Amino acid sequence: MDDCVFCKIINGDIPSTKIYEDDDVLAFFDISQVTPGHTLVVPKKHVKDIFAYDEDLAERVFKKVPMIARAIKASNPNIIGMNICQNNGEIAYQSVMHSHIHLVPRYSKDDAFSMHWGDNTGLASAEELQSRADKIKENLED
Repeated sequence: MDDCVFCKIINGDIPSTKIYEDDDVLAFFDISQVTPGHTLVVPKKHVKDIFAYDEDLAERVFKKVPMIARAIKASNPNIIGMNICQNNGEIAYQSVMHSHIHLVPRYSKDDAFSMHWGDNTGLASAEELQSRADKIKENLED
């Protein structure tokens, strides 16, 4: 993709701080460094989001995440946790339309990262939940 910033990074047209690279994956520091060590893991093949992966690409990309995450954690004894985020679509805060996985090291409750999860416990009946589950099951691929 000519206008994709991550494709330009993969091709070496834009500099980055690389963490890991193989035939399928490039991991590099996010320019924002939400917390020190904030890393992006991207497939070298341009895919827009999770919905565009085939099983083979997903296996090759996602199997690298634990290895890279462990290396980040081992690099600094002050890292006590890590958020792993993968956003899909603008509504889900995807800002670059090339699939990427954020590895955000966590140092304390007061570092520069936060998430808010709404609590909708009990808002849907058991029947509504089952109906939602059944609709999803109907669309599962083998």
